[in-house]
Amino acid sequence: VRLVESGGGLVQAGGSLRLSCAASGLTFSTHIMAWFRQAAGKEREFVAVINWSGGVARYADSVKGRFTISRDNAKNTVYLEMNSLRFEDTAVYYCAARNVSFKEAPDEYNDWGQGTQVTVST
Repeated sequence: VRLVESGGGLVQAGGSLRLSCAASGLTFSTHIMAWFRQAAGKEREFVAVINWSGGVARYADSVKGRFTISRDNAKNTVYLEMNSLRFEDTAVYYCAARNVSFKEAPDEYNDWGQGTQVTVST
């Protein structure tokens, strides 16, 4: 399994970014996909998760209403649209995959990308 994130960068507070995660080596359309993030000196934390069809999603309270997770099964890609970015959103963002039920704990995921850095300036 290979997951490759892209789309990170430097953005001013209040701005937007769209992250992508391209997946290969798995049956993408049957996998639950999630985004996590890890800020410097902190533990990896759940951001959002989406079911296999894209019809159900769940978000961390800290990003609800600002971030949107989506997927395109034809392109084997999951996205994270991030709006109204805040300084505290600064972190390395990772996508992860699992083939059964929704989970929010990083330990429940076996397949990870290398991460993409998002830096929000004030």
